[in-house]
Amino acid sequence: MEDIIAVLDFGSQYTHLIARRIRENEVRSDIFPFDTPAKELTLMDPKGIVLSGSPASVYDKDAPLCDKKIFDLGIPILGICYGMQIIAYILGGSVKKGKKREYGKTELIIKDKSDLFQGFNDKTIVWMSHGDYVDSVPKGFDVIAESENSPIAAMRSKDKKIFGLQFHPEVFHTERGIDILKNFIFNICNCKSTWKIESFIEKAISEIKCKVGNEKVLCALSGGIDSFTTAALIYRAIGENLTCIFIDHGLLRKDEAQQIIKIFNDNFKMNLIYIDASKRFLSRLKGVNDPEEKRRIIGEEFIKVFTEESKNLGGFQWLAQGTLYPDVIESAKAGSIASRIKTHHNVAGLPDWMEFKLLEPLRMLYKDEVRKVARLLGLPEDIIRRHPFPGPGLSVRIMGEVTEEKIKICREANYIVEDELKRAGLYDKVWQAFAIVGDDKAVGVVGDKKIFGHIVTIRVVESVDGMTANWVKLPYEILEKISNRITNEVPNVTWVSYAISSKPPSTIEPC
Repeated sequence: MEDIIAVLDFGSQYTHLIARRIRENEVRSDIFPFDTPAKELTLMDPKGIVLSGSPASVYDKDAPLCDKKIFDLGIPILGICYGMQIIAYILGGSVKKGKKREYGKTELIIKDKSDLFQGFNDKTIVWMSHGDYVDSVPKGFDVIAESENSPIAAMRSKDKKIFGLQFHPEVFHTERGIDILKNFIFNICNCKSTWKIESFIEKAISEIKCKVGNEKVLCALSGGIDSFTTAALIYRAIGENLTCIFIDHGLLRKDEAQQIIKIFNDNFKMNLIYIDASKRFLSRLKGVNDPEEKRRIIGEEFIKVFTEESKNLGGFQWLAQGTLYPDVIESAKAGSIASRIKTHHNVAGLPDWMEFKLLEPLRMLYKDEVRKVARLLGLPEDIIRRHPFPGPGLSVRIMGEVTEEKIKICREANYIVEDELKRAGLYDKVWQAFAIVGDDKAVGVVGDKKIFGHIVTIRVVESVDGMTANWVKLPYEILEKISNRITNEVPNVTWVSYAISSKPPSTIEPC
């Protein structure tokens, strides 16, 4: 059985980063709601529990609080930032509001190096991001590190193996944050490195066989690495009982349908059905401006097409999708502590009337983990290296109503962005690159004629798993080439801008 670290999510933007850092050490980590009962956690037999940060204050009226009983389980616990404050608040210490927020790099003075800081020097640099602070530790706790503005920057109950850090070890700004997490994972929780992609593949295939039996599966093939990997896994499990359906909703990239069909036919023996449903999708999107409504409509229309095709083919019981872990979390249901960032059409965009049973073998993986699975399954590099592309397609790169003119602009501009990055040898070095168009317009001059044309925004980001992302500082000459080509080759475009917001606070896709 795999060792597991449970991460309780109190709404921090870094929760996924904590889980990722643990998995990078080949130890499984799963994220659970902050209020998961202690009894439920024990069923998973975690080797340790991490309490994430939060934008909340422990004194807020509706502050997220964990089950107090987790502190009596005898399982090592690490509280990070708000997580540390929760420990102090619940166990009898005190938490106070700071006069000002402490944010940024801070020198940490280590007072005890026996466990969490084993192997450290007396000082190290950490990343602080908090408004409240622990003013006094609970009974039985010691202060094991301090900083200039935080007399209690780290605390510990040696007997109960409960630790608190006022800073964030999971972010790269904390110089030896990974070593702190390693000390917790391996020295304190006694975990073994058993979370390996090879074992995931074996387990996933076995689970698919067990779930599906002799029933038939339709796989929603979008052309991206997630759906291709999903299809390859399922095919290994059930063979000819799998049929892939590739639906063209009229919102694909330039020449994408032909490219995907060729890649599929050249590399796979699975059954593939291609359906051009662009007219029905675009008809339903007429007059729709709200991005969430666009996602909902597209998700519903996909299921209608799958249902119709299932009946034509003689009946399928399962619908398989390439849903990933971030898709599940970012599509959080209203009322959860994590606000819904966007409705992922695979998750929260599915209609209630859908009759298929869902098969989502990748739903506990991050994108970089999927790429590892894909390589082990022998998928072609053309698929593995493709930039992520949203299920709703260009509709989420078109601000406001989806019109034929904006589709043409967005499609051609997207092609130019990717083409110039490939020419410069940068396509494989960035996470995602695309163009955005909306209803904003600006005056331009074409020839000797003044026109009022669209503004196209370019977005290029670097990331590991898509949960956080930084904008890429492209050389000016490449930006200039992209701008010149778009304004010269794409009709009715007068201005080109470049998006320089990172995630967070922005998202990667605009809507």
